[in-house]
Amino acid sequence: MSVRTFEGDFQARDARFAIVAARFNGLVVESLLAGAVDTLRRHGVEEADIHVYKVPGAFELPLVVRRLAAGGRYDAVIALGAVIRGATPHFDHVAGECAKGLSRAMLDTGVPVAFGVLTTDTIEQALERAGTKAGNKGADAALTALEMVSLLRRMEG
Repeated sequence: MSVRTFEGDFQARDARFAIVAARFNGLVVESLLAGAVDTLRRHGVEEADIHVYKVPGAFELPLVVRRLAAGGRYDAVIALGAVIRGATPHFDHVAGECAKGLSRAMLDTGVPVAFGVLTTDTIEQALERAGTKAGNKGADAALTALEMVSLLRRMEG
């Protein structure tokens, strides 16, 4: 007897994606956004099926992500932002609440939410993860969204 394994691939034909991107730390987030859009397009998603929404910062991501996920218009939502540690506890509050809110949006709606929010100690670390030394985490989040849409479709039928 063999064990059956189910997993998604990176093909999500006729899928629609929303990307919610924070404007705060825009230099970093714009690189994440470019990576996410490029990855979706390289995997066959039509430009008309990619919609980008901008919010002020990472703290505002969960509200817009939840509304989009609950609206039934998108197969997955990709959240992009960058929270960079400073000299105050502000980082911990913003990063933690953002992560909790995005997780809740996904669980409450059943729509995949790909987490492309960087939490780094320095701007240099953020830039490394936005397309230089450590790859592009926006592209990684887009791959996650593609795979989750594919897997959920396989599970449904």
